[in-house]
Amino acid sequence: MKDRIILAYSGGLDTSVAIGWIADATGAEVVAVAVDVGQGGEDLETVRQRALGCGAVEAYVADARDEFANEYCMPTLKANGLYQGHYPLVSAISRPVIVKHLVKAAREFGATTVAHGCTGKGNDQVRFEVGIQTLGPDLKCIAPVRDLALTRDKAIAYAEEKHLPIITTKKNPYSIDQNVWGRAIETGYLEDIWNAPTKDIYDYTQSPEFPPAPDELTITFEQGVPTAIDGVAHTPLQIIQELNRRAGAQGVGRIDVVEDRLVGIKSREIYEAPGAMALITAHKHLEDVTIEREHARFKTTVGQRWSELVYDGQWFSPLKRALDVFIDDSQKYVSGEIRMVLHAGTAVVNGRRSDTSLYDFSLATYDTGDTFDQSSAKGFIDIWGMASKVASGRDQRVAGE
Repeated sequence: MKDRIILAYSGGLDTSVAIGWIADATGAEVVAVAVDVGQGGEDLETVRQRALGCGAVEAYVADARDEFANEYCMPTLKANGLYQGHYPLVSAISRPVIVKHLVKAAREFGATTVAHGCTGKGNDQVRFEVGIQTLGPDLKCIAPVRDLALTRDKAIAYAEEKHLPIITTKKNPYSIDQNVWGRAIETGYLEDIWNAPTKDIYDYTQSPEFPPAPDELTITFEQGVPTAIDGVAHTPLQIIQELNRRAGAQGVGRIDVVEDRLVGIKSREIYEAPGAMALITAHKHLEDVTIEREHARFKTTVGQRWSELVYDGQWFSPLKRALDVFIDDSQKYVSGEIRMVLHAGTAVVNGRRSDTSLYDFSLATYDTGDTFDQSSAKGFIDIWGMASKVASGRDQRVAGE
């Protein structure tokens, strides 16, 4: 019996050609695995049939949209996951769920190797292969573009020569990855970081320059997870989808950054994440009124480290799992409602309400009914500043000697 190789399959030109390319190079049979994480486009059956038409001996498809929303997007929301303060980890969090299905398929179809379509200079090769090594340590990994010299020109020529059931066109100037959490665009003229992005690269968001009327909405959270919009209960997937539509219509969630890739280079990236950024904004504001000060400060540090680990392909690592426990515990009281207005590229919170709030009106007010004992402030300031005062005295004494 021939060896079998599992290929992470998107349905596009490169991975369609990779089916035959891998078979020719290795002599193995190829099983194509497509995973729907809300990227849109063609339905899974169409993708499956194309894989078979391109020479796959089996084609496994998985609708992982709810799984992705519940088990990957929601932990990212709880962590307020933003790599380097900007990027909501759109691609980084989709790779672990795809890896999970790749390893599952390898077991089901008796494969010894898993293949992916990543290049040798990106982050995704690391995310795929570290994940595969962790969940399936006995499995080998190959990358046709990186390891088997599959270039775009060769892919087009191969597809035409073999009469594969796929349209061959000149390369789109952009590299695009998308799912329900957002959309990532890179390469082409964007590689000159002085060039401003043009309107044609956007799909999830409308231009914020000429927005429709302001859109006010209320998001309900239970222990850090959104459960309803405007009082209507929805699943996490449905909430992300609705906010993608409503925030996207207002141009919310456009991000243009130069970020540090794991492989050591800086890369210019354009992201669209209307639903994700609206949710993260709302979630942060609810945490502001429900998490105690020192707890909140430390959670910010944890969230930053969590984001770095996930970006760097460490979703399944022991440290990331340990940080998950802390983050989940921090969400115990993050329940309530956030009112926000979406308009002209912004998502602005203008109302907060929670039964587990730490905001005490009687302590905060400056009007009649104030219960804050202002006479305590002077002694507090004296003691709080004591260490700095003593150190300053020492500095002045030494400087005068």
